Amino acid sequence: MIDVIKAASYIFKRYKDERNTEIDEMKLHKLMYFSQRESIIRTGQPMFDEQFEAWKYGPVIVKVRDKYKAKALNELPSQTELAPFLESFDYVFQHYAPKNSWSLSILAHGESSWQHAREGYGDDDRCDVPMALDDIIQDAERIKMRRFYFDEILPQLNKEN
Repeated sequence: MIDVIKAASYIFKRYKDERNTEIDEMKLHKLMYFSQRESIIRTGQPMFDEQFEAWKYGPVIVKVRDKYKAKALNELPSQTELAPFLESFDYVFQHYAPKNSWSLSILAHGESSWQHAREGYGDDDRCDVPMALDDIIQDAERIKMRRFYFDEILPQLNKEN
C-alpha cells in the first residue's frame, strides 16, 4: 500500500505535468477513487487505507481535502512505493483524467459503493458516511467482469458470427 497523501500528491503533480494546469479538488478526489478501484482490479488489493466519504458530488477523502486546501500535496512516493500502482495510475490518467470534473462526479454516482453509503440521504443532503471497502471491491469486480466481457467474450462472439 501507499500513503494516501503520497498517492494524492502523485496525481496532483502528474496532472500538472501532463496537462500544464492544476487539477481541481473535485477531479482529484474522483481520480483518487478510480485509482483505488483500479488498484483492486489489477492487484486485488487497495492502493491505500483511507476511507472515502460519500459526499454530495461523489467520493471524498477528508485528509486529502485538507492537504489540497492547504496547498500541501507535496509528499511524493518513491519509485519503489509507486511501482506496484503505476499501471493503475496509467489507466486512470488515460481513461478518466481527460474527462471534466462533473462527468467524473456522474460516473462516481453510478458506483454502488457511493450509492450504498448514501442510502437514506437525498440528492442535495450533506453526507459524510464512509464508503465501505467491501463495496468498492464489489464495484471493482463489476468493472473487471464488464471489461472481460467487452475485451474477450464479445470480440470472440463477433469472430464466430
